[in-house]
Amino acid sequence: MTKNLERYVRRARRLRDDRYVWAGCALVALGLALVSDLGPHRVWGVTAATGYAAAAVLARGGRSRPAARAVALAGAVVVPLVSSVAAGLGQLEVAVVERSGRLLLTTGSPYAADPAAVADVNPYLPGMAFFGVLPGDPRWWLGGAFVTALAAAGLCRTRLLALPPVALPVAVGGTDLPVVGLMCLGIVLAGQGRSGRAGLVLGVAAALKWTAWPALPVALALVAVRRGGHASARYVAVALSTATAAVLPFALSDPSGFCRSAVAFPLGLTDIASPAASPLPGHLLAVYAPGGRVIALALLAVGVLLLAVSLVVRPPGTARAAAARLALGLGVAMTLMPSTRFGYVVYPLVLGVLAYRMRQPRSTPAVPAPEVAAV
Repeated sequence: MTKNLERYVRRARRLRDDRYVWAGCALVALGLALVSDLGPHRVWGVTAATGYAAAAVLARGGRSRPAARAVALAGAVVVPLVSSVAAGLGQLEVAVVERSGRLLLTTGSPYAADPAAVADVNPYLPGMAFFGVLPGDPRWWLGGAFVTALAAAGLCRTRLLALPPVALPVAVGGTDLPVVGLMCLGIVLAGQGRSGRAGLVLGVAAALKWTAWPALPVALALVAVRRGGHASARYVAVALSTATAAVLPFALSDPSGFCRSAVAFPLGLTDIASPAASPLPGHLLAVYAPGGRVIALALLAVGVLLLAVSLVVRPPGTARAAAARLALGLGVAMTLMPSTRFGYVVYPLVLGVLAYRMRQPRSTPAVPAPEVAAV
């Protein structure tokens, strides 16, 4: 009787927590629909708010958590994704990826020779153009790569996929999704001692966007602690050769287009202004403080230096610690970048969830990983 009562109390608490989560998500989605000046975001906000509200009602009514989460996922991801693709609505990123794919097929380079507007600029690394070469809307492939990577990392959870920072880019087009998914998988593989596979996965991520590059040294520190020098060398060789093979040919064949779009534009060094302008500290400094861009970049450099020092002084010994360290570092970087946007929150969010899911059970003490001597 006591066990049944405890089980009932735990189930009631979980349903109550889900009810509050979905109600909060409904408010966030509705708020976005009211304040955003982007059509795809407004459409998503209205549709997602309806789904979240229905999920909150289901949870409040004592229904099962899977049913409520399925409704939230349908309302926040499936319905807006299908309807947006059918109507041709999407973020600018979708058009940029499609255009880079066409340029790659027709000119051999994913970068425009002389970009005149934001839509002409491809700020991603060459690997991202692969999603524009594939048939159909890139959102299917971007989201599919994200879900596949999360599933391989053991992190494909309905609740995570239905949260606004994940559901919104899945529906309207977000190039950060496959990157963070591969980062999670690479960290998990590094924690398992599979240095070659970790290097391959993170090398692919590094060929998509610059935002994946911080994961390379974090995973290296993890591999070095758990497997020693030979495994570390293998990881570095595979990761760098993979990223180099995907990036270097285009950087050499079209250095002007590559530097202008993939280097100068993200740093704000071109005449074309980046639309990334969320009111975070780095952007506010760059816009309103005298010499603010230099100050923001200096603070960002300090943050990067502190992360590097922490990897040397106290390297992560588990995948959980590595994911948490990477989530913290990217969270700090997101707030200090001069050209930033709220969409980058998907990095610390997903990596933070990975760290949380990999925590040791409370009922059992943490068991240190066996030390493996360097050969």
